[in-house]
Amino acid sequence: MCGYAMAPEAATIANLLYTTLGTALCISSANAINQWIEIPYDAQMLRTRNRVLGRRQLSSVHAFGFGVATGTAGVTLLATMVNPLTAALGAANILLYTSIYTPLKRASIANTWAGAVVGAIPPMMGWAAVTNGLEPGAWVLGAILYAWQFPHFNALAWNLRADYSKAGYRMMSVTDPKLNARVSLRYSLAMVPLSLCLPYLGMTSWLFAIDSTVVNAGLIWGAVQFWRNR
Repeated sequence: MCGYAMAPEAATIANLLYTTLGTALCISSANAINQWIEIPYDAQMLRTRNRVLGRRQLSSVHAFGFGVATGTAGVTLLATMVNPLTAALGAANILLYTSIYTPLKRASIANTWAGAVVGAIPPMMGWAAVTNGLEPGAWVLGAILYAWQFPHFNALAWNLRADYSKAGYRMMSVTDPKLNARVSLRYSLAMVPLSLCLPYLGMTSWLFAIDSTVVNAGLIWGAVQFWRNR
């Protein structure tokens, strides 16, 4: 909801609730369909083998039906009660997550970049729900979430590399550990100018420039250590 909170125009409680519910339904849809697609692979990973689909506690038909129903409901709710732009972003994110990111995980390391786009869209949805547009602030928030996901996910993927390898996932941590660390460092550095865009656009005070730089310095320090040790 950061995009919703930081959007410049007036909002209403009703609009916030419809946006939250519609977005939650879209997220539920993407996750359900993702797990439906990955049933045989999740069963091979320690992190995911206890999911209900992997243990056959829920049928694949019910899981897929739930994904379709929540996706349809979420997009419809956003289109009718919020605005068509937010609904289009929600629909695009479901398709991107299930039809591009999920299949790519077993085909190419490009899956991480596709997944980062998936993570970048929700704050843009929140912004669009208020303004019915995608002004520069929306793109900056999306870019921050996009960049942040690389140090976040690549570190996680490094710790889970054995699991990913067993399930046949093409992650940088498995195929090219040095690239995995370099990409983490590269996007950690990008967080500094991206964060400074927020006070420049008048979305925060300039105190945020100081706060964010301190936090980002910690992120960069960790990324440098991660890179040096690979």
